Amino acid sequence: MAGLITVAVVDDDRMLLDGMRAWLGGVPELRLVATAATVGELLASGSAPPPPDVVLLDLVLRDGSLPADNIRRLLGTGSRVLVISTVPDRTRVIESVRAGADGYLTKDNDLPTLVAAVKDIAAGHGAHSPELAFACAHDTSPTRPRLSPRERQILLDYASGLTLKSAARRAGITVHTAKDYLDRVKAKYRQAGRPAYTKIDLARRVHEDRLDAG
Repeated sequence: MAGLITVAVVDDDRMLLDGMRAWLGGVPELRLVATAATVGELLASGSAPPPPDVVLLDLVLRDGSLPADNIRRLLGTGSRVLVISTVPDRTRVIESVRAGADGYLTKDNDLPTLVAAVKDIAAGHGAHSPELAFACAHDTSPTRPRLSPRERQILLDYASGLTLKSAARRAGITVHTAKDYLDRVKAKYRQAGRPAYTKIDLARRVHEDRLDAG
């Protein structure tokens, strides 16, 4: 079926898995192709190839696996990842995004919110939830550089695909000044141990820090 989004769920709560089957079974645009208690179980289940488009991953699993490792393993198969959790844990939210997760939702969200997030992620967009926006806005990690409003504006415009000249024009400043702001951004990321040399690197930092979420 054209436009059908395949979904897998990794969670060690059997009641939640049963609930997900019932929930997603009523959404014609989504098809639940696999459920598992661990990432290892999912990857060994034969559900791939092809991998599911989106995996709903519980943040903390009883097998003691690290969320960042789970996310990277799933991304390595070609799936996108939506992390789900019982409570918003600010530190772990940020760690999940840094590991490559495309979104974060708490489990008290309703079905329309979940479906919208899955569709956004499958389309290549991040799922911007209030929990994620709050965590990013209050991220005080030393690996997240503190950017001035103008530095952030130039970074977002440039990383989104605009030329430096277009970004400067939009900000009402000269190209020379815009380049100075961009150089400062690169220096701050380099000092934080997360160098960004190219436009692709900068776009990745915008995604990791969810600078476009708020």
